[in-house]
Amino acid sequence: MTVAASLKSKSIWPGITLRWSSATLIFALFVIISFIVIAVTIPLWSPYDPVGMAGRRLQPPSALHWCGTDALGRDVLTRALWGTRYSLPIAVFVLGVAVPVGVLLGTAAGFFGGIIDNAVMRLADVTLAFPPVLLAMAIAASLGPGLVNTAVALIIVWWPIYARLMRAQVLNVKKLDHVDAAVIAGAGRFRILFKHIMPLCWSPILVNTTMDVGLVILLASGLSFIGLGAQPPAPEWGQMVAEGASNFYSWWIALAPGMAIFLISISSNFLGDALRDVLDPQVKLPA
Repeated sequence: MTVAASLKSKSIWPGITLRWSSATLIFALFVIISFIVIAVTIPLWSPYDPVGMAGRRLQPPSALHWCGTDALGRDVLTRALWGTRYSLPIAVFVLGVAVPVGVLLGTAAGFFGGIIDNAVMRLADVTLAFPPVLLAMAIAASLGPGLVNTAVALIIVWWPIYARLMRAQVLNVKKLDHVDAAVIAGAGRFRILFKHIMPLCWSPILVNTTMDVGLVILLASGLSFIGLGAQPPAPEWGQMVAEGASNFYSWWIALAPGMAIFLISISSNFLGDALRDVLDPQVKLPA
C-alpha cells in the first residue's frame, strides 16, 4: 500500500468513527436527560397510581394500558416510570459515596506510600477477592432487605475499584518531570499533590464513574430481583422484573422495566466512551 493510500484510509475511518461517536453521544444524553426529567416530574403527570389498581389483572398491552397490567391490575408503564425515582437516586448515592472514599484512600496510598499504602491496598484486595455480585448479596442479606442496605452493600463493593484506579494514576503522575521540577523548586507536599498531581488524575475517574451508573443500577436491580433490595409494592425495576418472572406467560410485565434498565445501562456506557475521547490527550482525531 502506498503512502497516499495509507493516508486516505486513515482519513476515511476516523470520519466514520466521529459520526458514530456523535450519534451515540446524542442518544446517550437524550436517554439520560429523559430519565432524569421523568424522575423529577412524574408525580405531576402520572397517568395512574403506581401502587393502585388501574384495570383488569394481567391485561396485555392495549390503547388504555400501553404496557399492560400486572397480577394486581396495576399499570406496568406507570410503575416503570415511577421506578426512575428508585433506581437513579440509588446510583447517585452509591457513586457519590464510593467514589470520594475510594479516591481519597487511593490518593493517600499512592502519594504517601509505606504503611498507608499497604493498609489501604490489602483492604482493597480482600474486598476485590470476592466476586462483586456475591459479595453484595452476602452483605445485603446480612443487613436485611431494603434499598438503604442495598446501597451500603454496593458502596462496600465499589470503593476499592476507585481506590486502586486513583492509586495507579497518582503513582504514574508522580514520575513525570513537572512533579520533579516542583520538588526541586521547594514546593510543599500538599501543594504538589493538589496542584501538580491530582488535576492530571481525574479523567479516568470521571469516565469510570459515568460508565458505572448503569452497572450500579443493574446490580441494585439484581438484588431487588432476588428479594434483597426494594420490597413490594415499591415500583423498583428489579422487583418488577421479578414479578414478571413469576408470571411467565405475561411477558409484558417485565418488558418496560427491562427496557429501562437496558437503556440506562447502554447510555451510561456510550456517555463514558464519549468522555474518554474528549478527556484522553492521546486520542487525537486527524484534521
